[in-house]
Amino acid sequence: MSEALKTELVNFSELTGEAGNARKAELAKHVAALFALTSERCSDEQVGIYDSVLLRLVDMVEAEVRRYVAEQMSGLKRGPRETICRLADDEISIAEPILVRSTVLNDNDLIKIAEKRGNSHCLAIAQREVLSEGVTDILVQQGDLKVKRKVAGNDGATLSDASMKLLINDAASDATLQNFLSERGDLAEAHIADLVAVASEEVRKKLRDAGRCDEAERVGEAADIAAQHMSNQYWLGKYDFKTARARVLLLAKRGMVNEAALRRFCSEDRFAEAVSTLAFMMRVEIEELSHCMVSPNPEPFIVLAKSFGFSSISVSGLLSIGPWRHRLTPEGRVAAMSLFSRMTVSEAKRKMALWDKKIVA
Repeated sequence: MSEALKTELVNFSELTGEAGNARKAELAKHVAALFALTSERCSDEQVGIYDSVLLRLVDMVEAEVRRYVAEQMSGLKRGPRETICRLADDEISIAEPILVRSTVLNDNDLIKIAEKRGNSHCLAIAQREVLSEGVTDILVQQGDLKVKRKVAGNDGATLSDASMKLLINDAASDATLQNFLSERGDLAEAHIADLVAVASEEVRKKLRDAGRCDEAERVGEAADIAAQHMSNQYWLGKYDFKTARARVLLLAKRGMVNEAALRRFCSEDRFAEAVSTLAFMMRVEIEELSHCMVSPNPEPFIVLAKSFGFSSISVSGLLSIGPWRHRLTPEGRVAAMSLFSRMTVSEAKRKMALWDKKIVA
């Protein structure tokens, strides 16, 4: 069967000499198009046969034909692996569609090409929908500024701590890279602080150059506020509060929204549901409360919890879930519980009155 399929696809004995050049191009396009149409129905053996035939053909044809074959292969879920790897390692006009779209290529393939080839190939790889840490590490280390911008702006790119630090360092002299990094949802708090520090130094310089020294002195405070806001948004973006609120409202209709339900959500680390339950019981907006419960400073939450009469068990549970599981140190949790124990309900209510019934995060 295998030999029959090979014969049916291409008779290589007819492709010798100058007269065979046009035939080679025609056959390469024909076989590529045929496989693209039938790839999902081919057995592994048949895919292997197509692979061996196409691999020989792409080495016999001009760049324009190889580009056509690459386009045909780039979007396939199942493809002739050796041929695709060969095309991915070709000149960039041919390799680009494969490097950008082909899921047949694995991380090792991409890393080898990035290490071997130049910025053009790295830039194409940086446009893939999904990029692992291993691949982005190579791109950030070896790529030029265009590559780094593309990686930073790719939501599907996973960045290691080392790569993030390298990008932030380069962002010190590139506003576009700063903007791309600032819009990422995976910035750790240390990265946010570093990025804000880099950007604010530029702002300070511009203000000083313009003779606006008073404004320059206030940039640091504004940068701290911006860093806090960005950090809170990063953590809150991990949770689906809309769905959680709908679940809590269903429980409320059955009279099941109470402190016992709150403690159950805490024990299951269901932060969004816990916040939604707390908001319902306190009659406050989820958006306000969620910012309060994601801040590295838990004092506003402690004041709220005490003023509304929640138990120390519930408060302790809330301090140990969601973002606070990561953002509060053990010492920070102990200090927060100590504050809760010392504070009286009347003291908490006085603080609430001073805040004019607004939650300050």
